[in-house]
Amino acid sequence: MAFVNRLSRWLETLLEIITAFLMVTLTLVVLYAVVTRYIGRTPSWYDEVAAIMLVWLTYYAGALAALKRGHIGVDGVLRAMPLKMRMAISYLSEALFIGFFLILGWAGLVVLDVMQGMALITLRWVPITFTQSVIPIGSALFVIAQLLSMPSYLAKVRQGVSREEEEIRQAIAEAERENTQAGLTVDDITENNRS
Repeated sequence: MAFVNRLSRWLETLLEIITAFLMVTLTLVVLYAVVTRYIGRTPSWYDEVAAIMLVWLTYYAGALAALKRGHIGVDGVLRAMPLKMRMAISYLSEALFIGFFLILGWAGLVVLDVMQGMALITLRWVPITFTQSVIPIGSALFVIAQLLSMPSYLAKVRQGVSREEEEIRQAIAEAERENTQAGLTVDDITENNRS
């Protein structure tokens, strides 16, 4: 489990760096296009590059969210079920998620094969296979992220702990630590809220 945690932290850091880089770069491209449009010299490559970067950002940030189990879920419904049913549905949802991204990754490889030799319309030196490589790479990252986060997720499902409850407990503990460091007591906080 220590190896999985270490690998998960490494992947999280890598995905955070890539996501931040893509976000900053996309912002700069859009700002450049806005400024050049204002002075009347809009670059021809802006729309195509911005759209591709947005897709890349979506895949890498989505894989990061999958690693952190940050995608939308219905933990409350799952927690209300009996343990056996809850675990069966959890395993089924994990299998469907991984199966979907395996199929998407395979389809992405087919797309790369079909688009071999093609280039972007505005930047003829950039091969489309490079821009579309995000489909199989992103799909693989989603699968890896899901597999790395699966053991702790399934343990929480087994215990009946939801992500929201965990976040609330962490926020309360952090607030209590901050209040203690500031020297505030429960009575002080209650008094401040009444005023």
